[in-house]
Amino acid sequence: MDWLFKFPQATPDILLIKRFIDGSLRAFTRTYGSAIEDLFSPLLRTLIFFENLITSAPWPLVILVLATIAWFAARSWTVVGGVIGTLIAIGLLGLWPDTMKTISLVLTTTIFSIAIGLPLGIVMNRYKRVSGIMQTFLDVMQTMPPFVYLIPVVMLLGIGRVPGFIAVVIYAIPPIIRLTNLGIRLVDKEVLEAADAYGCSTWQKLWKVQMPLAIPTIMAGINQTIMMALAMVVIASMIGVQGLGLNVLQAIANQYFTQGILNGFAIVGIAIIFDRISQAYGKRLQTYRGVGNE
Repeated sequence: MDWLFKFPQATPDILLIKRFIDGSLRAFTRTYGSAIEDLFSPLLRTLIFFENLITSAPWPLVILVLATIAWFAARSWTVVGGVIGTLIAIGLLGLWPDTMKTISLVLTTTIFSIAIGLPLGIVMNRYKRVSGIMQTFLDVMQTMPPFVYLIPVVMLLGIGRVPGFIAVVIYAIPPIIRLTNLGIRLVDKEVLEAADAYGCSTWQKLWKVQMPLAIPTIMAGINQTIMMALAMVVIASMIGVQGLGLNVLQAIANQYFTQGILNGFAIVGIAIIFDRISQAYGKRLQTYRGVGNE
C-alpha cells in the first residue's frame, strides 16, 4: 500500500532529457555568447545613453520637466504639487542618483514595451489564430514566477543592464498587448459600420477610427506596464540592474531595516507619480471623447 502515500517518480531516462536540455543551452552560450553580446550591444548603448541623460541632468531641470509633463497630462495643480513634493522628498533622503537610474530603466522599458506591444495587440485583434497562440503565451508570461525570467537571460547574456532590461520587458509587456487588443474590440460596431459606409479601407478604419477610440483603454495598459516594470525592478537588481532595487537587495542581505524602508518608499513614490500622470491623462482622453460618463 506504499504506492498510495508515495507518488511515483519519473524514470531516469526522462530525467536525462532535462540534463540534455541544460547541457545544450550551456554549449550554445559558450559557442555563440560573444555573438549574442554583439547583437545586443546597440541596446546596451541605448540604455547607457538614457541613464547618463537623466542622471547627469541638473535636479531642478528634472523636477521641472516631470512637473511640466504632469501638468500637460492632468491639468491639475494637485498632481503637479504631488510630483514636485515626492521628488524633493526623495532628494532630501539622499536617494536622487539611484532614483534617476530607476526612472531611466522604467522609461526605457516602457518605451520598448509600447513599441513592441502595440503592434502585437493589433495583430492579436486582426487574426484569430494568432490571437489564440498569443493568448497562451501571455498567460504563461503573466503566471510564471518573475525569478524564472532571470535564468535564461543570465545564461545567454550574463550579469548586467541588458539581461535585467530584457527580464523587465518580458514581465511588463503583457498588459499593453492585452489592453490594446481589448480597446480595439470594444469599439462600437455602429461606428465601424459608419466607417465602412464612408468607404474607409481596413487600415484607415484601424488608424482613424479604432485606435483613437481605443486610446483610453491603451492608456490603462501603459499604466499597468509601468507598474509591473517598477515591481520587477527589485528582482532585476539580482542580476546587476542598478538603482533603488539594488539598495533594497543590499538592505535585505545586510538586514538594514531603515535603508530598505526608505528605498521602498522611494519606489512607491515613483509608482504614484507615474500612476497619477497616466491615469489623469487617460481620464482626460475619456472626457474629451465623450465616454467619461457612460
